[in-house]
Amino acid sequence: MNDKIEQLNQEWQDLSPEEVLTAAALEFSGSVTLASSLGSEDQVLTDMMAKSGSDADVFVLDTGRLNAETQDVLSASQSKYDLRYRVFKPETGAVEAYVAAHGLDAFYDSIELRKKCCGIRKVVPLNNALTGYKAWVTGIRRAQSVTRMETPLVEWDEAHQMVKINPLYLWSKKQVWSYIGENEVPYNALHDMGYASIGCEPCTRAVKAGEDERAGRWWWEAPEHKECGLHVSTKGDGKN
Repeated sequence: MNDKIEQLNQEWQDLSPEEVLTAAALEFSGSVTLASSLGSEDQVLTDMMAKSGSDADVFVLDTGRLNAETQDVLSASQSKYDLRYRVFKPETGAVEAYVAAHGLDAFYDSIELRKKCCGIRKVVPLNNALTGYKAWVTGIRRAQSVTRMETPLVEWDEAHQMVKINPLYLWSKKQVWSYIGENEVPYNALHDMGYASIGCEPCTRAVKAGEDERAGRWWWEAPEHKECGLHVSTKGDGKN
């Protein structure tokens, strides 16, 4: 599989993100799904995918603790784009057991409890969302944070035994927002309030001057810990 990943990186390295999406749909016989957090990058990819005529679909993880503004983006996007949206929620029993044992907001207490909450609300639903697919697409960019600086265009997702594609990996924040403006892409109103990266409401704040784009996520933790388990490193460095 490493040879295949290297081949795709070489073949696609000079393609635009739109062209990568089209090539991926052909390469994987339409068995491709886009992971959308409904953030700016994922909205760009959604718009590109809709215009490409690809038969790929979009999935959203509704953790049960999303901002109302995030839900508004989902509704607006479902109305605008002729795409199949799949929405996955955490298992009610697992959430209730976590809250009973640790408290509703126990994720503030330790990295372990925060990752356990993310596991229930995001990682398990992600596993369900990816079942049956050959590849998934994300809006990860290298410039977002220190945990993403080595992101390739195409990589092997060992955790899910499938190909992972990051069409915007080299894009800047300016490119993302230029595309949104030029194409009238629906976006989260929280971005206008200083939120650069948006997750669950209690785990997200606006970014301060000089901070990186994901500094507002789990702001009480060190930068190297700021991943939730959805994107597991393939570099063997333990980041996830």
